[in-house]
Amino acid sequence: MATFSRHDGVLYCEEVSLEAIAATHGTPTYLYSRSAIETAFLDYRSALSDMPHLICYAVKANSNLAILNVLAQLGAGFDVVSIGELERVVAAGGDPGKVVFSGVGKTPAEMQRALDLEIKCFNIESEAELLSLAALASASGRVAPISIRVNPNVDAGTHPYISTGLRENKFGVDVALARQLYQMADEHAALNPVGVDCHIGSQIEEVAPFVQSLECLLDLIHDLRTLGIRLHHIDLGGGLGVHYQAETPPSIHDYAAVLKARLKDQDLELVLEPGRSIVAEAGALITEVLYLKPTLDKHFAIVDAAMNDLLRPALYSAWQDIQPVRLRDGESRVWDVVGPICETSDFLGKDRAMVLSPGDLLSIMGAGAYGFGMASNYNTRPRVAEVMVQGEATHLIGQRESLSDLWQREVIPTGDES
Repeated sequence: MATFSRHDGVLYCEEVSLEAIAATHGTPTYLYSRSAIETAFLDYRSALSDMPHLICYAVKANSNLAILNVLAQLGAGFDVVSIGELERVVAAGGDPGKVVFSGVGKTPAEMQRALDLEIKCFNIESEAELLSLAALASASGRVAPISIRVNPNVDAGTHPYISTGLRENKFGVDVALARQLYQMADEHAALNPVGVDCHIGSQIEEVAPFVQSLECLLDLIHDLRTLGIRLHHIDLGGGLGVHYQAETPPSIHDYAAVLKARLKDQDLELVLEPGRSIVAEAGALITEVLYLKPTLDKHFAIVDAAMNDLLRPALYSAWQDIQPVRLRDGESRVWDVVGPICETSDFLGKDRAMVLSPGDLLSIMGAGAYGFGMASNYNTRPRVAEVMVQGEATHLIGQRESLSDLWQREVIPTGDES
């Protein structure tokens, strides 16, 4: 079953037309294909079926409870970067014992909660964090499983905002410091060094940067073995790219084959943290054309979705395919698809050739990752609805916010408070 296809000129997700989704749930609305999410996760699992492994879905890509629940039912682990993401995993039925906790700024409260839940591993990003965790674990009578995040200084060839593996980035530590931290952890009664990890960026289109990182980690693992420190897993993070426009990332199976070839006979569990490659192409954002505004220099299609709903184009100048939900006959024009927000950066796509009329529906493709999760209420705009498609069925998995929802947390002082 194709995730997105056309029938009589109308765009469908699985077996449901996007027109029907918009009619029921309004616009803008995010939609996700359950089968596409399951297929992507199972591709990882089948590609690694002949070696010890754990696929930890990167919750930051899309943290909707329904999506987390689908993956939990499939046996996924989870990569989290905040206590909020950790609690989402628990609420969705995920196993804390399959959770790795990443991120450079874990607070003591976050680390304590993760200790109490007995997560699989803390991915440690600095000496200060290691010492803080050691103190917490010691005080609570626990032993914290840790992995040091190594910054291998590998250029992943991606956008600088999503590059994480260079020395200039805030993430991880260099190999020399990592070696020292492992020795500290090995000597501390409240720490248990169980793995090593790295993550070099996102939307990576070649295998070579992953291999460079892998070689760096394997060299460190060898050095640690000579010191009597034996690790149980190697975590290569996520970052495998997807097809937005003209990208040609390797398939999940080709990517896994290269890693397996280098890891054979290493007696290590392979942990991966994919996010985008599981959910990006499973999702789309439906929006309605409000007005057409031709000018001397540009033709603008003003739609009801905006940069607060989908930030990637404004933040990264990211390109995402935009398709009319229903194809129409007529003369094509080149449009900039823009939203109602009072910022020139509020665009969803530029220079797109389409036949459009006011009231038409558009589908912004590849919106399953870093879409709703990065949405905001800028310009006091409610966050949109989310729908999961499963064959011929649709399920509302995220209610559209009402206007009154937006100020429930705010208080007008009465003058009586001290």
